[in-house]
Amino acid sequence: MAAPAERELTAEQTEKLLQFQDLTGIESMDQCRHTLEQHNWNIEAAVQDRLNEQEGVPSVFNPPPSRPLQVNTADHRIYSYVVSRPQPRGLLGWGYYLIMLPFRLTYYTLLDIFRFALRFIRPDPRSRVTDPVGDIISFIHMFEEKYGRIHPVFYQGTYSQALNDAKRELRFLLVYLHGDDHQDTDEFCRNTLCVSEVITLINTRMLFWSCSTNKPEGYRVSQALRENTYPFLAVIMLKDRRMTVVGRLEGLIQPDDLVNQLTFIMDANQTYLVSERLEREERNQTQVLRQQQDEAYLASLRADQEKERKKKEERERKKKKEEEVQQQKLAEERRRQTLKEEKERRSECLPPEPHPDDPESVKIIFKLPNDSRVERRFHFTQSLTVIHDFLFSLKESPEKFQIEANFPRRVLPCLPTEEWPNPPTLQEAGLSHTEVLFVQDLTDD
Repeated sequence: MAAPAERELTAEQTEKLLQFQDLTGIESMDQCRHTLEQHNWNIEAAVQDRLNEQEGVPSVFNPPPSRPLQVNTADHRIYSYVVSRPQPRGLLGWGYYLIMLPFRLTYYTLLDIFRFALRFIRPDPRSRVTDPVGDIISFIHMFEEKYGRIHPVFYQGTYSQALNDAKRELRFLLVYLHGDDHQDTDEFCRNTLCVSEVITLINTRMLFWSCSTNKPEGYRVSQALRENTYPFLAVIMLKDRRMTVVGRLEGLIQPDDLVNQLTFIMDANQTYLVSERLEREERNQTQVLRQQQDEAYLASLRADQEKERKKKEERERKKKKEEEVQQQKLAEERRRQTLKEEKERRSECLPPEPHPDDPESVKIIFKLPNDSRVERRFHFTQSLTVIHDFLFSLKESPEKFQIEANFPRRVLPCLPTEEWPNPPTLQEAGLSHTEVLFVQDLTDD
């Protein structure tokens, strides 16, 4: 069955797709579209998730194996601030409270028993986190639909990513667990969390992460932080090399009180962040110094290796040149020995010199290139090759030469050629009883 065709993009989605590609530098449009679809086309969440991946934080769509959240909640020095619900006032208030008390106790007791029994029948679906970013984005959309868009900037990523960013940036992380069913949640969100003073404080000094406990991601964090009531806020920071809860605020807290409590918690723990920044800066400087030393060592090592390489190349070049010279000497020696042997062989093969009184003899005077003269008698019937062999056998004759006659001036064909495959005899060459022939050196040619 053929795969269904992809749904056409709207103009808004196309614009977001191009913006996401420009911000992330991803070349594949299919990958950009897939990432945006995973984040419900929320470009801010998609970009933040992409940046987290580049910084070494696992993608929420490829999460690492689930493990306990690495947050220290057992520190006895945690600042805890609990706002109790107001007590009834007046006779009428106390009367209504006492009348409703049995019903409340019965309702919550039966509800707890029902939830406890339900766990044995059907596991809590919130215990399985399958789409943590989807939980966060869904909660943010619900919050904005219900309480408006004026609120602290929500961290659009998983709780683990928020912890990693707070640790890396050495900032306070404020965690708000949203209890949808709690009676004080609406008032807290409308009249405290969305107040301008609270928004300014959170946005300027903290990272803010929030999720509903009805969502699997929020439920998972709730199990780790173990809140007692709602609204619940926790301040987390890097302390003693661990992400630690340093403050817990529970109950319906007023805006001014919330600003004062958060400021107090941050001021009380600021020294830990300052100390950590100094230690981190010192570690960075040590690391930079070590890196510079390593780079200097590697540069020196490379320079030494380059010098050694050049020396080796020079030695190899000299050795190769010496070998070439030696080979040339050996080749020259072999050539001279071969030439000597060839001269001796041709000298031995020469026919005897005719007697001066022989009427068929020819007296030839040879003028050599070194201005010396050599004469010898040959027989008219002998080939011009004999003349060439005689001259070749002489020590003072060049290796390659040609024989020229003066009247008329011509080169005698002493060796076989295409024109003279069989060299002529002295008589056929037109030589007289006495001749002067010139030996022309052709060795350079």
